[in-house]
Amino acid sequence: MPITQSDIRDLCTDAVFDRGQNYYAEGHIHEQRRVDDIITATVEGSKLYDVTLSLAEPDFEPSCTCPYDGPGECKHVVAVLLSLSDDLPEDEGERLDAVFEDIDTTELQAFVREELARDDAMLDRFFATFDATSGKSHEAYRDDVTQLFEEHTREYPVVIDAIDFSQLTDLGERYQYRGRYRQAAAVYRGLVAGIDDNIEIVDGAYDHYARVFRESLDAYVDCVTAADLSSTEYDAYEQFIVERIESGSHIHREQFERTLSTLQAAIEE
Repeated sequence: MPITQSDIRDLCTDAVFDRGQNYYAEGHIHEQRRVDDIITATVEGSKLYDVTLSLAEPDFEPSCTCPYDGPGECKHVVAVLLSLSDDLPEDEGERLDAVFEDIDTTELQAFVREELARDDAMLDRFFATFDATSGKSHEAYRDDVTQLFEEHTREYPVVIDAIDFSQLTDLGERYQYRGRYRQAAAVYRGLVAGIDDNIEIVDGAYDHYARVFRESLDAYVDCVTAADLSSTEYDAYEQFIVERIESGSHIHREQFERTLSTLQAAIEE
């Protein structure tokens, strides 16, 4: 679909549009790629950010790994959309189609298995996409979150940037969409615990962490209430909230207390 500047202006504020224009004009967009209707690009800002959008969606459903939390889309998304309004990249999907026509199924499976063995996150996405569960525990997801925090404290003792948790939030959404509520709850529980464990070292982008924490905690409750749990199973999920109230960060205590009340009320209904 053709992209006009009017379409782009509808997605952002005037100030963000101007910044996006500058980013595009100054050559901040790198590694742009198109596969079918999906566009991915890397945009250089204070660091490199990944932008993804869909040409098939009315508002393009863009996402960016930057910490922007204001109204509308960020300048990185705007810059990419402006570049697409001038010229669409070549569609790699056509090349993929040509390969798929002649590919040997056994060779394809072997290739996929080898790549999945190399990438734990991709393996989890594979299971979530094809309606299976990875069996990965909430402790493992919590460790993934902690590792992200550790990566941001290699040079400084505090975290001043917004950490990109989209890989985990997207994973939780995929499992939730497929009705794999226990596995989705494990993802959200790991996110909540990991952020709660490390929130004391956060010294910037507070709105970002508050939003991800709140949305993950709400999603955890949604998954617990949607799953067909025995009383013993439910007790374990509830106990996680109780333990966080008692020994988690004081910053989140009130939210955990409200969540416990919400969870108990939902189960009673």
